[in-house]
Amino acid sequence: MGSDWFRRYGQAPQDGPRLVCFPHAGGAASAFVPLSRTLGAAVDVVAVQYPGRQDRHQEPPVDDIARLADRLAEEMSALDDQRPFAFFGHSMGAVLAYETARRLEQRSAPGPERLFLSGRGAPAAAPSPHDQVRTDAHVLAAIRRLGGTTGGVFQDPDLLAMVMPALRADYRAIGTYAWTPGAPLNVPFTVLIGDNDPVVTVEEASDWRGFSAARTDLRVFSGGHFYLDHHTREVADLVAEALGVVTVVP
Repeated sequence: MGSDWFRRYGQAPQDGPRLVCFPHAGGAASAFVPLSRTLGAAVDVVAVQYPGRQDRHQEPPVDDIARLADRLAEEMSALDDQRPFAFFGHSMGAVLAYETARRLEQRSAPGPERLFLSGRGAPAAAPSPHDQVRTDAHVLAAIRRLGGTTGGVFQDPDLLAMVMPALRADYRAIGTYAWTPGAPLNVPFTVLIGDNDPVVTVEEASDWRGFSAARTDLRVFSGGHFYLDHHTREVADLVAEALGVVTVVP
C-alpha cells in the first residue's frame, strides 16, 4: 500500500469510502479482518499496523500517543487518493483516531468525515486509573479483566515474550496520555460501547459529545469491552449506514 503503517485484507473497491481502523492496546491490524470481510466491497477497510507486532515485530514499539498520532497524520498522505474516509478506533485506538484527526485538522489537511469511537471514554486532563499499570503483572491482569486475549497466550512463555513488548509500550502510551484542551472537532462522532464493559461506563462513553461540534450518536451493544467480536454484523451495518453505503456480504 506504499506505507508500513497500513494493511488491507481485501480488494479495494473502485469507489466508495475508506475506513481507517485503529487497534486496541496490544492489538494488531488483523483485529479488523472480521469487520473488513463483513463490509465486503462496500468500504475500503484499511487497518493501522503499529510497530512492534506481527510483520513489524522487529521494530521497537512506540510508547507515546502524541508520537503515534503525529506519525499517523503524516502517513495518511500515503492513502491520499481523494477518496473520502472515516476513522474507526477501538479502546486505545479510539484515542489515537481522535488525536490523529485533531492533527489533520490543525494542518488543514483532508480529514475524516466521521469518527467511530469504540470501547473508550472521552479524554480527560489526567490518565484514567484503569490505564495506570506499572508492571508486567499489572498489564496481564488488565488484559485478563478486559477479556481480550485467549488464555493460551498467558500459558505459553514464548508467545507471551513476543507480545509483552507491544503491550508494555501501549499501556505506557495510554497510561501517560492526558488530553490537551482545544476546540471541538467539526466532525460527527459515532460512539460505540458494550453495556457490560468492565472499565468504561455508558455515561463515560457519552462524554465524547463534548468533543465534537457536530452530531454525536451513541450506540450501546450487549457485551463487554470486546463486544465487537459478537456484534460484527450489527457494527458493519451501522458503519455502512453512517457512510451511506450498502454492505454486500450476507
